[in-house]
Amino acid sequence: MHSMPDKSHDNQFSAPISVARVQRLFTHPLQCESSQFLRREISGRMFERLSLIKIRPERVLDAGCGEGDDLMVLAQAFPEAGLLGVDISPNMLLTAQDRGKQSYSLMSKLLSRWKLNAFQRSAASLACAEFSELPLATASVNMLWSNLALHWHPQPHKVIREWARVMRVDGLLMFSAFGPDTFLQLKEAYASLGIRPPVLPFVDLHDYGDMLVEAGFADPVMDMEKLNITYSSVDKLLSDVSAFGGNPLLERPNGLTGRHRWNALRNALEQQKGSDEQISLSLEVIYGHAFLPRPKKTRAGESIIQFKDRKI
Repeated sequence: MHSMPDKSHDNQFSAPISVARVQRLFTHPLQCESSQFLRREISGRMFERLSLIKIRPERVLDAGCGEGDDLMVLAQAFPEAGLLGVDISPNMLLTAQDRGKQSYSLMSKLLSRWKLNAFQRSAASLACAEFSELPLATASVNMLWSNLALHWHPQPHKVIREWARVMRVDGLLMFSAFGPDTFLQLKEAYASLGIRPPVLPFVDLHDYGDMLVEAGFADPVMDMEKLNITYSSVDKLLSDVSAFGGNPLLERPNGLTGRHRWNALRNALEQQKGSDEQISLSLEVIYGHAFLPRPKKTRAGESIIQFKDRKI
């Protein structure tokens, strides 16, 4: 009899997030435009970490590619690699496709003007899918990149297992996600009104590390930093929070509704302003990267023993 891996702890990582609502929240890319500054900032910090790692991947997957900005940077970092972008929003992928074509056309024109060789790189392939069911064969990518996307899935542990499935041996996973101390001011404002905050139940750094190990990744490197964005306008703060994605939770908060709740929330946030009439929005950003070693056990829990031909 073969022992099965223990999945009894899975439920503790499951969150009441509706994947369908996540998809609807990202239906209109322009609504997310004002939050792009943060995604670009975190992307830059991820690339700083990536620059310390020596890797030449043949195929790179951007999981949660959104409008495709990271795909263009990955194309510059790994010009010989095949690129694939996956996102749950078809409209985001259309935007990524348009931007990819514009970038390709611009580069070709510049090379032609400088009388250099024609631009040989093909555009990234794009696919609409959710994280836990990637349309990829097992062991098909050398590197998986995901920027501020993992926290949108209700079962991140299943996502990380799926990421491990599609990665080749010695492949690199690099991701970022929001942590529990994100949007503290918003949580405090809702709590003061006796309303459950409509904020995602962000996963702790150590839990992500445990998920990586459980999925088969070796020696994950996890770190975290806290950022503060300062606003003079409460309305602008709320607008940016909405642009970060909005509320995909299955349960809607009870209590005040409509305009009354909105005005009460605004007043509660106004009271958090300091003497300089500024209010901060806190963000906890988690970074993780790990390599996938050769597995020692099958998914059914069977030990894998390798036999090599004896040399005579």
